[in-house]
Amino acid sequence: MDKWLRNTNVVRIVALVVGILLWVVVHMEETNLAGNSPLREREETINNVAITTKYDETHYHIASMSPANVQVILKGKEASVKKVTTSNTYQIELDMTQVGKGDHQLTLKPVGFPADVEVQIVPRTVHVIIEELQMKEVPVVINVKGTPAAGLKAGQPIVKPGKVYITAQTSKLDQIENVRGEVSVDKAQSAVTKQVRLQAYDKDGKEVTVNMNPSVVDVEVPITSPFQTIPLQLKISGEPPKGFAIAMVTQSPDKVTVYGTQDVVDKLEFYQGPQLNIQDVKETKDYSLDIPLRNKVTQLDPAKVTVRVEIVPSTTKALENVPLTIIGQNENYLTKVITPESAQLNITVEGAPSIIDQMKLQDVQAILDVSNLPPGKHELKVTLNLPTYVKLGMPQEVKAVVEISEKTVKPASSTSPSTSPTASPTASPANP
Repeated sequence: MDKWLRNTNVVRIVALVVGILLWVVVHMEETNLAGNSPLREREETINNVAITTKYDETHYHIASMSPANVQVILKGKEASVKKVTTSNTYQIELDMTQVGKGDHQLTLKPVGFPADVEVQIVPRTVHVIIEELQMKEVPVVINVKGTPAAGLKAGQPIVKPGKVYITAQTSKLDQIENVRGEVSVDKAQSAVTKQVRLQAYDKDGKEVTVNMNPSVVDVEVPITSPFQTIPLQLKISGEPPKGFAIAMVTQSPDKVTVYGTQDVVDKLEFYQGPQLNIQDVKETKDYSLDIPLRNKVTQLDPAKVTVRVEIVPSTTKALENVPLTIIGQNENYLTKVITPESAQLNITVEGAPSIIDQMKLQDVQAILDVSNLPPGKHELKVTLNLPTYVKLGMPQEVKAVVEISEKTVKPASSTSPSTSPTASPTASPANP
């Protein structure tokens, strides 16, 4: 071995072999490194990339965009391309901030890609139709569902706010019929209060998706007893002293809402209010009166009534020849007024000048009731029906005398058919 190593040629051959081996090793390493180098060029295709739109959404709406997705081809260093595909921070943007409504062919722009990556978009442009948004004020309709607890009923919903603003393209706004929400009052015993989400509907009752402000409203549904609004009747008792009269009585309100069970409410045609005593009152006065609960009514609205009684100095007027009217006559008897002989009265009436000056003879009824009276003479009280707030000028009891007798039936004639007496009318003016 020592002899070989001392041999110059042998050493040279060994050195040559070692050198060749080193070159082979180094060359193979460079080849492997070159194959995995981040500097190597790479091309990659990404399909179905969504387009990101940029526009004023408060004033415009994209009616259509074709295509909605594109193909993106990337070229560049492998590291840069790989960074794009793994990060997913890039966008294909359609900038419409500089265009208005109408049809447009616009160019797409790559956003978020490294500067050393070449981006090719297929197709490069898209066709877009832009519509301008309009605003419309629409009232809110609340549908009340269900039935409250027994004996109660749901009132008119109170909505705050009562109207909402809808923003949409004109074609969609024209479809909208109303905006509705729903509240259930099933088995409710008191007012139902809740926030209600609203939805727009077209004429066919189908939902329409629009931008609505606000989209939620506050709703209160009152739960009350059955009710109805009827006239409020006051009862005036007493009279002003001699020389004074009522000219007018006014009240506020003239109607009242009564609450109670359905059978109670349905029977009421008017409501009897409080009684007001004006005995010996000589001047105009205002009264505030509580309205009493009557006839199983549970609640009144309002619970008070304001009354103004206008009292003025009175005047008198003589009325002559007021006819007496008989009622309750028996058809088998004749009734005749004996006193007064003319079957007419002369009376004096008293009241406010504004009423007395317009009063006529036909405004007075003088009635004699002969119901169930036997034959003979009878002194009867005359019932005088006078206009409201009018009284007799002298406090007195007006009387008349009537005579009731049987009708005479004539014998039948041999030459003519028999006749029967004609019945007297139930109520007729008395004749002397």
